[in-house]
Amino acid sequence: MFTPVHTTLGALMLFQGSSGLLLNNGAVFGISSMLSGVVFNPNRDNLPVIAGLISSVAPICLLIPSLIPSYPSAPNSWATLASTLGTGFLLGWGTKNGRGCTSGHMLCGLSRLSPRSLIATAIFFTSALLTANLVNGGQNIPACPSNIPCYTPVYPSSAEFLVMAATTALTFVFNYLVVPSTLDRSEKSRTIYSYVAGLQFGIGLFFSGMADPAKVLRFFAFVTDPSRFDPSLALIILFGIGPSLMTYLSKKPGQKVGDKTVKPAKPVLAENWRLPTATVADIDWKFVTGAVAFGIAWGLCGVCPGPAILRAVLQPVWGVAEMAGYMLGNVI
Repeated sequence: MFTPVHTTLGALMLFQGSSGLLLNNGAVFGISSMLSGVVFNPNRDNLPVIAGLISSVAPICLLIPSLIPSYPSAPNSWATLASTLGTGFLLGWGTKNGRGCTSGHMLCGLSRLSPRSLIATAIFFTSALLTANLVNGGQNIPACPSNIPCYTPVYPSSAEFLVMAATTALTFVFNYLVVPSTLDRSEKSRTIYSYVAGLQFGIGLFFSGMADPAKVLRFFAFVTDPSRFDPSLALIILFGIGPSLMTYLSKKPGQKVGDKTVKPAKPVLAENWRLPTATVADIDWKFVTGAVAFGIAWGLCGVCPGPAILRAVLQPVWGVAEMAGYMLGNVI
């Protein structure tokens, strides 16, 4: 169902987590590289973020359990196990070779006006859209309960709204008031904030509905069955990417004018910016096929790396199979 309030607040949380990591730690919130990194190259940059993302499950379960998605059944046969491994492999291979996913390319890349990320997003979004609507004639896109059109708006209860609004407000206060005034420019401070950014981002995935594969697939449904179309995730463009873009344009981190770096010279908690340096000239066939593969996986199961981590925690049997395929895709 269309959830304008949930998704708007969730998009603001996603914005806070990703832009906070950029402005405070000088790093881009690329979940796919961090996820593979915790296995193949664990360090202070990826472990705290993934730990924070995983930790977001706890407050959601305790305070607002209605936002926990009703996932499809976990693999219960060799066929479903192989299918889950396959989508995990496509997800891992695709994000490795496409150099990112919905967080790194779409949320962070588009907000930094990266032409390379724009091309990647166009490729994987188109691939996901075609896959969701063409495989099985679009029947993999679930209908909404009681056959009510999925574009019908629903709103949070008073208790749900209070929790979500308070969480979003506290996040703004923490990022803009607490961090600059209490944390210094040090490795310890960056580690603390990396964890907090992951926590904020994970909560944003639950609030926005990005953690729900059915909701993601319904966003693609306008092609074959408009009654299944849920427009909620379009609000992430408005309230997630939009504020991130305005923040980037106002700060322009690491921008050089002549031989000088201006606005601002350093992140709040770090000595240097660590922004992607690849350009459109670096796009090759692996980048294109990787983006296509990721889009196909996204269109098949409605899950990208961030939501996959949350689902793996909540549905461990699925998580073992999906993550095994994901890591295999990262080594091939």
